[in-house]
Amino acid sequence: MQATEPSVNTNELRLRKLGIDTYRQAVIYMHRNCFICRSEGFAAQTRLHVQLRGREIIATLNVIDSTLLNYDEAGLSNWACEALEANDGDLLTVSHAPELASLSGVRAKLFGETLGQSDWNAIINDIAAGRYADIHLAAFVSACAAGRMSLPETIGLTRAMIEAGSRMAWPQSPIADKHCIGGLPGNRTSLIIVPIIAAAGLIMPKTSSRAITSPAGTADTMEVLTPVTHNLASMRRIVEREGGCIVWGGSVALSPADDALISVERPLDIDSPAQLVASVISKKVAAGSTHAVIDIPVGSTAKVRSHAAAHKLGNMLEQVGAELGIAIQIVFTDGLQPVGRGIGPALEARDVLAVLRRERSAPLDLRERSLQLASTLLEFCGVAREGSGYARAAELLDSGEALAKFLSICDAQGGFHEPPRAEFTHVVESITAGRIVEVGNRRLARLAKLAGAPRAQVAGIDLHVACWDRVEKGTPLFTLHAETPGELQYALSSLATSPDIFTLARE
Repeated sequence: MQATEPSVNTNELRLRKLGIDTYRQAVIYMHRNCFICRSEGFAAQTRLHVQLRGREIIATLNVIDSTLLNYDEAGLSNWACEALEANDGDLLTVSHAPELASLSGVRAKLFGETLGQSDWNAIINDIAAGRYADIHLAAFVSACAAGRMSLPETIGLTRAMIEAGSRMAWPQSPIADKHCIGGLPGNRTSLIIVPIIAAAGLIMPKTSSRAITSPAGTADTMEVLTPVTHNLASMRRIVEREGGCIVWGGSVALSPADDALISVERPLDIDSPAQLVASVISKKVAAGSTHAVIDIPVGSTAKVRSHAAAHKLGNMLEQVGAELGIAIQIVFTDGLQPVGRGIGPALEARDVLAVLRRERSAPLDLRERSLQLASTLLEFCGVAREGSGYARAAELLDSGEALAKFLSICDAQGGFHEPPRAEFTHVVESITAGRIVEVGNRRLARLAKLAGAPRAQVAGIDLHVACWDRVEKGTPLFTLHAETPGELQYALSSLATSPDIFTLARE
């Protein structure tokens, strides 16, 4: 391509779609000798205001020295193109980004100052509008971590996140919901609980996240079986037809600031208590939920490692929920080891189907945990008497009503698909004998991610043993699954340097 001088000196550039994936980052690409670059003094990493047909974004400039772009052209990252609904050849209007006054609040919080509601509103509105670069988001996430947030500030942050997005309302009550704090691989109970609750006649509009620091989120696993990307109108139609749904929260814009924050929390591997609470409660309130059961797994290698920390988090969730009009019931569960056998989207989907289909090989721990949480939710919402919720949940599951409801929900969301299988696998065996006394949840999750999960749906780990099992030398511990031989070898190489996933006690 030959770089050419523009015929007219304006602040418009013609879009050339380059097909560059920057995840959720808005990036604009311009030639170094572009007349706008030279006239305005733009340099790499400058934040620019980009407009197209009434839509606008703030994008980070990357400068091109090659002939990839003409002087009168600009490229946009895929996410920026989607945000602007831009097509190849469109004329983009480019100018300096306005100064972000809300960053003064971020700086104040970094230095330990207390923020008020107007500060939180300004910060979250700018984040939701896409005005923060990743470096600003990272600063904000860091400022709110490490115990820097008081309860009033957490309430303020949550309220700001709710007000920055859409909010659903339903004509009846109660509206049920459930959330797990996470940190436990394979704990995919929501896909079993939603159809049980919907089959019982309750409304459960479940929005779920994709993986943040895990090898699969609820949305990732559900997406193996049916589409999860739906707008607000589509989500409402599904719930009105079936009584429940399991959709990706990022597609319905109920808490758009949270989705932006998640994109930074993932690579930083940070999930601070205050932001976790704000994320959970804002999404539940925005979905119109009135009653939510929150599962907090507790274990030495789980996200929450002590009962003291679990109770502190649970109290915060209850207090923030009460302040914002949603009843919260906390359930503390065993976080000693993964739930089910599969770790990774397709393997977890396989386990969910086995439980719903009442297969003899279904993981009993996944079934039991799902029934316990479903029974708590049934009683909490008042459709089952105290002490009778478990029997009602088991009846709905064992009769096949939950499976039928799940398949109907999948049909409403776009059709049901059987989980795919990995082409490349490797069985990992024990190198010593003994009894398993501890399972490294984080090590298992990291290994599954190294094998390609959640990007590759088939990637992950299939467990063959559990805590307290007796193993001999050569006993199969788990099978690694990967989409490509390179990813499989990469995971195995990491395992060779740090093989201590299971702690064994000699007998």
